[in-house]
Amino acid sequence: MIAEAAIVAAEPRKRLIKASPFKWRHPSSIPPREWLYGRHYIRRFLSATVAPGAAGKSSLILAEAIAMASGRPLLGIEVKRPLRVWVWNGEDPLEELERRVGAIMIHYGIDPSEIAGNLFLDSGRVSQMIIATGTPSGALINRPVVDEVVAAIVDSRIDVFKVDPFVSCHSVNENDNNQIGAVAKTWAGIADATRAAVGLIHHLRKGDGDRTAADARGAVALVDAARSVRVINTMTKKEAETFGIDQARSYFRVDDGKANLAPPESARWHRLTSVDLGNSTAERPSDHVAVVEVWTRPDPFSEVTIHHLREVQKRVAAGAARQDPQSAAWVGIIVADILGIDLGDVAGRGTIKSIVTKWIKNDMLRVVEKEDGRRVKRKYVVAGAAV
Repeated sequence: MIAEAAIVAAEPRKRLIKASPFKWRHPSSIPPREWLYGRHYIRRFLSATVAPGAAGKSSLILAEAIAMASGRPLLGIEVKRPLRVWVWNGEDPLEELERRVGAIMIHYGIDPSEIAGNLFLDSGRVSQMIIATGTPSGALINRPVVDEVVAAIVDSRIDVFKVDPFVSCHSVNENDNNQIGAVAKTWAGIADATRAAVGLIHHLRKGDGDRTAADARGAVALVDAARSVRVINTMTKKEAETFGIDQARSYFRVDDGKANLAPPESARWHRLTSVDLGNSTAERPSDHVAVVEVWTRPDPFSEVTIHHLREVQKRVAAGAARQDPQSAAWVGIIVADILGIDLGDVAGRGTIKSIVTKWIKNDMLRVVEKEDGRRVKRKYVVAGAAV
């Protein structure tokens, strides 16, 4: 009996990990990546969108969802075919989400039949979805909830699943890389198991200036786990002045913060426009809801010709033009006069500043330092390379 027991104990256990020999197949036979919307949402991968508060991220997420569900390029991104999209919002009540969807459909003239059966919308106030809980020993993954999410995605044949915001789907320590990493990897696993694209919407840390993916709130493990990360930046005061815009907070751009599976795309600008739902009553006014639309930056050189540049160079060469926009001899005054642009208009002044900056950068105009009449050194603008 002792001998038999020794033999049993000596039997090797089944190996769970082993090295797999590489088997060559020609790259042309490998299926291409399944991009579903631009170069952000892709089947079987996790992506993330990070943004500051009140920047329009939720409005963007819903507008994209309706674009995908309807198959329409609402925001300038081609949709090859209508997709089944599920948006789970952990913050707002379902009625508020319905207002936003209604505003989008009114603004873009979308008939309910265009998205019927393709858009799925849920609120965390009705059904919570906590897939992980923090414990002293690390993140505890709630497997029953994960299994339900997987089943729901599969049963409804969801192509794209969005969680807005990320913090609403877990209760782990947001600053703990191990715990956040476990949650992010769980979502990546859900994407792989269901062949859906999973997008997590996250907040940026508080701060000023242009933000990057590195400014995502909490641990960096989420950004590390995502294969594509977008960053939303609201328009700065300087940009607003350049573009001649009064309400800078209504404009934002979407930057590629990380693009592991594709080359970075150039930034996309958007703006929020107000839509009247027409739901007023005798006691309450109608609701106005912000809807995202594409915005194209104005081109300051759209009306500028070589003749204009030559005339500016001629006038600058004959005078004492200053670089300082606050100076009575600012070179922009000459440019505005030649182009017929009103410097009293915010947009006009911004246009002139952009033109002057560009011409100095490409050596059409040059900045030199010399003494003025009081022998004080100042920066002047002279003619640059001949056209």
